[in-house]
Amino acid sequence: MENLNLIGLNEEKSKELAALLNDLLANYSLFYQNSRGYHWNIKGEKFFELHLKFEELYNNLFIKIDDVAERILTLGYAPEHKFSSYSANAEIKESEDVSDGKKAVEEILNAFKILIKKQRHILLVASQIDDEGTNALMSDNIREQEKSVWMYSAFLKK
Repeated sequence: MENLNLIGLNEEKSKELAALLNDLLANYSLFYQNSRGYHWNIKGEKFFELHLKFEELYNNLFIKIDDVAERILTLGYAPEHKFSSYSANAEIKESEDVSDGKKAVEEILNAFKILIKKQRHILLVASQIDDEGTNALMSDNIREQEKSVWMYSAFLKK
């Protein structure tokens, strides 16, 4: 008989998913902190527009961080909580220069690219064990973030 966790999913695959979600959590956490830095330190002619947009972004990321952490718990595992671990393991790195709006938007687009790729991989793994909860979360995030990529790209005229 297959070894199932409390929500009826394969225990081994759930452990793999939890690890992938913890990696995603680390990347979201770095992106969140970078976004706070952009919001606090932005300067220049588009200050008012970008200051508000960056606040909207970090508020959204705060919710996503909580959703991912709670999904890890739902799978039966503990979400990583140490920023030192996030910083050491995340593909998204801390921003160095956070006052230039164009550079900040370019970094945001790069962060979305990383997150979308990771979430698509999680979707694939979750699909293999019929984990609809994780699939729904990843699908919602991807759809929303693809639209954000379009909008931020339009800002840069790409």
